[in-house]
Amino acid sequence: MGPAMDGLSLPVVAVAVDKDKSSQGALKWALDNVVGADQSLLLVHVNTKASSGPQQDAGAAAKEVLLPFRCFCRRKDVNCKDIVLENTDVPKAIVDFVSHAAIEKLVVGASRSGFVRSFRSTDISTNISKNVPDFCTVYIITKGKVSSVKNAVRPAPAISPLLVKIQSQATHAAGPLDHRNRGDAPFETSNLYKDTESMKSPFNKGMQFLTARYSSEAMSGSDISFVSSGRPSFERAFPTRSSYMPSDRSFESVQSPRRSVGAYSSGTGFSSLSHDSFSSEASDSIEAEMNRLRLELKQTMDMYSTACKEALSAKQQAMELHRWKMEEQQKLEEARLAGEAALALAAQEKAKCKAAVEAAEAAKQIAEFEAQKRMDAEMRVLKDSEERKKATECLPQADVKYRKYTIDELEVATEYFAESRKIGEGGYGPVYKCYLDHTQAAVKVLRPDAAQGKMQFQQEVEILSFIRHPNMVILLGACPEYGCLVYEYMANGSLEDRLMRRGNTPPIPWQHRFRIAAEIGTALLFLHQTKPEPLVHRDLKPANILLDQNYVSKISDVGLARLVPASVADHVTQYRMTATAGTFCYIDPEYQQTGMLGTKSDIYSFGILLLQLITGRSPMGLRHHVDRSIGKGTFAEMLDPSVQDWPVEEALCLAKLALKCAELRRKDRPDLGTTLLPELNRLRDTGETNMQQVAFGNSFQTEVSMQDMESGTLQVPSGYENSRSQYSGSNIVGR
Repeated sequence: MGPAMDGLSLPVVAVAVDKDKSSQGALKWALDNVVGADQSLLLVHVNTKASSGPQQDAGAAAKEVLLPFRCFCRRKDVNCKDIVLENTDVPKAIVDFVSHAAIEKLVVGASRSGFVRSFRSTDISTNISKNVPDFCTVYIITKGKVSSVKNAVRPAPAISPLLVKIQSQATHAAGPLDHRNRGDAPFETSNLYKDTESMKSPFNKGMQFLTARYSSEAMSGSDISFVSSGRPSFERAFPTRSSYMPSDRSFESVQSPRRSVGAYSSGTGFSSLSHDSFSSEASDSIEAEMNRLRLELKQTMDMYSTACKEALSAKQQAMELHRWKMEEQQKLEEARLAGEAALALAAQEKAKCKAAVEAAEAAKQIAEFEAQKRMDAEMRVLKDSEERKKATECLPQADVKYRKYTIDELEVATEYFAESRKIGEGGYGPVYKCYLDHTQAAVKVLRPDAAQGKMQFQQEVEILSFIRHPNMVILLGACPEYGCLVYEYMANGSLEDRLMRRGNTPPIPWQHRFRIAAEIGTALLFLHQTKPEPLVHRDLKPANILLDQNYVSKISDVGLARLVPASVADHVTQYRMTATAGTFCYIDPEYQQTGMLGTKSDIYSFGILLLQLITGRSPMGLRHHVDRSIGKGTFAEMLDPSVQDWPVEEALCLAKLALKCAELRRKDRPDLGTTLLPELNRLRDTGETNMQQVAFGNSFQTEVSMQDMESGTLQVPSGYENSRSQYSGSNIVGR
């Protein structure tokens, strides 16, 4: 332990102060963290300008610097002593002072613009920290916090002559007033260094050591940053020196009268102390005290060496224990991670097992469902077979019954198939208009070189002879020897002719278009529900939709229709065909690729037909164009421009239905009976509700008189030619 001050065996603490704020922060931190109860504090200030001016000016400057710090210490009830050093090298002055005063703790502010403004490029605090003796602990304070600490590595010297003089002078000056509270006793120190043989101090070379004294003058609190404006004057807070010291007790070396705060003794360098104050008795006592302190220092050093060895051993043991602890913690952590990994793996295996069990159960249920489904299909096949057998037995064993016309009757009616009676030409053959049995009729004649013509003729006769529906064309009769078919005459021809407005016919109103869509859907559902086996048309298109004089639509040309087993049509919706038939752009893509026929094949053709019904455009790429226009919000531009009053919302609804029907995959197309027809009927009702009250003939249809048609002045295509001339190159199987 270093030397004591005021008789207390406490570490010596010094704070380097100057005018900057970092010194204020350093003092505050020291009082809060370093200075203990009944412990004195040294305020060290280096005056770098003292040598260039009068000593009185230097003393006044030092007083001005130290006064706020003394006041702050007084407020904190801490006894402080002022040390003023005069030197141009601030770090060296403080380091030398610490060395010879045996300072154990030094607190320095970290400001670069501190008490040596001429050395702004020098880091004073770092320089001091590097050069102080190793028995001193240096704290560098920045903004009220410790930024750097250099700890002492050995105890301070047993005694310092400088501090002995400070202590001796303070004791001599205090005299009988030592019983006062610390900080209350006025302390005045004259020049403590003297260039004598007894004081072998390096401070004698170019450096002076001064201490300030407490002020006896009043001072306003507004002049001190640490003191509030309402604090009483220091005339009342700090009594004058004369009020504490008896008149017969004073330093013999002090000859000047009493001065104000910060007054210093005149003279250059360190003035000597009076020879009377340092008598021979004091020297003997000091020498004895130094011998005693040397002995104590030796004992302390021995104890310190032993303690260091024990501390080193304890540190090694602590490090070994820490290493062992870290190893054990690592092992525990590895064991914990291994346990967690095992639990996670077990959970994964459990989840996999559960998933496998669920998959097996699902597979079992699927197998049972498929088995039940297969059994149900077999039962339906047996039932349908029995029904078909019964229906076959009920049919007459003779040939198909229909009105048979002779070739002579047909020649007379058509004027021997005159060109003037010819109203169309198709892949099957020419079509002629005539009167038979006082009824206007159309005769379709089989062309001798028509591919599969006889088979189509026989099939169409068989189908149309046994089915009757308001939206299916009526077969009036036939001449089987020459392959002639006689149909009812449809005054407005085919739907394709009317959509394309051939013959400059007026456009079809949107109300009739909605009704035509519902009628075609109804007739198509009738074909698909035919018993005992469903009937697939295979060639549904606008050319095969005929319109009568009231624009009632009827499906014609069922020569390519196929009977599909009911079980296949209702459930699997596929039936293998050896060759596809139909018209390009209307054929089901799956049917075209795989040859698998089903009722959903007609749904695709129906979707393309509906798109033509509302747009009046060619079927080539029509689905793509409508779908893109809906996505862009320009669907209204796709509607048939010949109709000016389209209800866009209803037309958009019909277009979306048509796009669903024209899906590429069969399974994505809607059901005709449950999905399409209800919506088509709703649209038809909407059109009928909004239809004008004017008679249909006066508002839309240009009625052709029977005389004009007979005289040939107006040729209106009947639609029986099916417009096959346009798509004959696209037919996969020609008529």
